[in-house]
Amino acid sequence: MAETATATPAAAVKDPIYLHTRREPFEYGLLPIPKLIFSDPAVTLASIKDKLIQRSIQSESPAVPFRVDSTAVAETLGIGQDIARLVVDTVASVLNLDSDPLIEAGFEGIDGVGVNVFDLVLWLYVQSYKRLLPRTHKDSASVADVWPSTSAFDGYLSALSPLQLVRSNSRRFMPSQADEEAHQLSYLQKHLANIVSLLAEALDGEGDESLVLPMERFEHLGFLLQFGERGSAGIPLIQASPFFANSDPDMPPAPVPASQVHEWLIQCITDSLERITERTPAKENGPLSTIGSDQDATMTDANANSAKTSTSARGIVFIEGVSKTSFVKQEADLKGSSIKVVNCHDSVIYILAPLRYATVYGCSDATIILGAVGKAVRVEHCERVHVIAASKRICIANCRECVFFLGVNHRPLIVGDNHKLQVAPYNTFYPQLEEHLAQAGVEASVNRWDEPLALGVVDPHDSLSHPAGVSDVQAETASRIDPDQFTNFLIPNWFAGECSEGTKDNPFALPEAYKASQIRNNNNLGEVKEILGETSLEDSKKKELSSALHVYFKDWLYGSGNIRQLYFLQGE
Repeated sequence: MAETATATPAAAVKDPIYLHTRREPFEYGLLPIPKLIFSDPAVTLASIKDKLIQRSIQSESPAVPFRVDSTAVAETLGIGQDIARLVVDTVASVLNLDSDPLIEAGFEGIDGVGVNVFDLVLWLYVQSYKRLLPRTHKDSASVADVWPSTSAFDGYLSALSPLQLVRSNSRRFMPSQADEEAHQLSYLQKHLANIVSLLAEALDGEGDESLVLPMERFEHLGFLLQFGERGSAGIPLIQASPFFANSDPDMPPAPVPASQVHEWLIQCITDSLERITERTPAKENGPLSTIGSDQDATMTDANANSAKTSTSARGIVFIEGVSKTSFVKQEADLKGSSIKVVNCHDSVIYILAPLRYATVYGCSDATIILGAVGKAVRVEHCERVHVIAASKRICIANCRECVFFLGVNHRPLIVGDNHKLQVAPYNTFYPQLEEHLAQAGVEASVNRWDEPLALGVVDPHDSLSHPAGVSDVQAETASRIDPDQFTNFLIPNWFAGECSEGTKDNPFALPEAYKASQIRNNNNLGEVKEILGETSLEDSKKKELSSALHVYFKDWLYGSGNIRQLYFLQGE
């Protein structure tokens, strides 16, 4: 029987740090595929794990054994090859270690490396997670008339519309970061025994007493959990744990009894939940605080925009409540690696920075530019929004009449109750764009903007009830924007005095049809200019023509809302 390690008080962490969930698997890693959601995940996944291990590819590196490619995933789970590739890629997008071979393999090498069996099993387990619902609007009747139902399923699927957010004018009805984390921690607390047992291996004997976790399997718990404190990056689980601390570097670490790991993590989760309860202010009875009022959020600016930007202790930058204005954030302005644009309306928002994750939620009648996102973008519950994004991945959920100008390395994922979506090739640039793409790991040579993948119209991860038979309905996909309707988006050059070099043009190549349309439009504009220049008119007629052009241009500026950008640029 192999020797097992025990926890020692001397190994305990001195500073008061708390356990947190890794939000990425819960926010960006859930796929609405009912076949991957098991009613009894502990039993089902134990069998699946054994089959995957049998199919595993033994890696050359001893630190990363037990890997399977998408073919093995497809055959073991009984899903199609395309969905299996999506599963592997989704796991890659939410891994906790950027050094994982799956991430280092890049776009083309995923199947050559394969996904780690234990990461995959943990990802499959959390597919049973159900998101925390927004709090119900106290005057639901007052919002019903401004959000007409265009689908038989709207009452079930549209949990929170952009216009409902306008009426509430706050995040009072949205779960706070503290609410969401408490919900995630409670979920893991309930299922932790099953999760630990799926990672454990049995020594001689039978029963739970024989289950142990070797260090390499214990580290996989970092896929779901990490330690951290205000203003610091996440601390890997292995560094903060009392296990394996005194291991002889010349000897393989002795495995730890699974029961000890479970007991320690349960205590850590309990402590974290108590801390959240103590720190969370009364939401229903107390006065409504400023936008960005999560208990861990602190205001980052003291200027006029300070009410619109906040940074949480977990490194997430919130931009929220922006209305009828233009708003700019550059790399130097952002202290976090993830951003959430929430409840913004009738505005133009520029996020010109490299990011890991980005969420756009509950926005309407806005244009949102996301510089370079290395992991994933999620756009949800938006209406009449233009999103311009360079990203490895994007997921679009429950949106209406939105246009997406994309430079993406993977197929755009479309889920939920969507209507009248359009996709188009990426259409802008700014001086630091190529530098930011390189930092984020986004490849400008690969753009799959025109290959949207539509999944189910019902998201089994929400807590809503759905009418019978809806779960089999496929989500409405997106159509390609007509090349004649395609236009470039010009980002004002705020960097003119700083950058003599940099990106001079769109780094994503345009398809021939769109390139030809641009050339044709430019030629037409040149011809109009030439005709106007050659037309012989009396001075009075020239004044009439000039006045008419100015009137129409002014009407367009006000009608489109672009007049606000002129005022914004003038202020800059």
